Amino acid sequence: MTTQQLLLTLGMMAVGYLAGSIPFSFIVARARGVDLRTVGSGNVGGSNVWRNVGFGPFVLAAGGDLLKGTLPTLAAMQLGLPPLAVVLTGVGAILGHTFPVWLGFKGGKAVATSGGVILALSPLLLLIAFLTWAVVFAIARMSSVASLTASLVVAISATIFYLRGTFDLTYTLFVWLAIAAIFYLHRENIKRILAGKESRFQKLF
Repeated sequence: MTTQQLLLTLGMMAVGYLAGSIPFSFIVARARGVDLRTVGSGNVGGSNVWRNVGFGPFVLAAGGDLLKGTLPTLAAMQLGLPPLAVVLTGVGAILGHTFPVWLGFKGGKAVATSGGVILALSPLLLLIAFLTWAVVFAIARMSSVASLTASLVVAISATIFYLRGTFDLTYTLFVWLAIAAIFYLHRENIKRILAGKESRFQKLF
């Protein structure tokens, strides 16, 4: 990586972080008079919007969280940066979502934003993730179970794509690291799932 590419990469990481820091879920809920930090799980993420504000606001919030991962990553790709720089830009967006400067560095669990980065890298992977999430959620009625299952399926799919020569190794490693981070951020959910105490969605729309 040349000095110019290094400086550009650092700049794009900063752009990614600032974009990722925009708390769409918090903003959408607050517009409806709800502070996500004081209701439900207290998490400023899409699932808490769905539970406490409704499906329509959830779609709006999730779309914003998705785009703030996609757009900086696509910009890095359009600038002709190498795969590592593209991935670091995406990481910046994910860190911004997870540790937003505007909310005291307490953000969401990065599922939608990670999905947005993956959308830029491979739309097919995101489609696989969405279909997996939808099927598992329809059965389990638990967003956490659907998100964790979809994440694992995406990581396996990315590996298969790489072995077939259709996906870059750097991007594949990023997917696995992103999925590991998602599992870590869902550690409390995993404990509740194993204990049979994770809450289910009773009303979808």
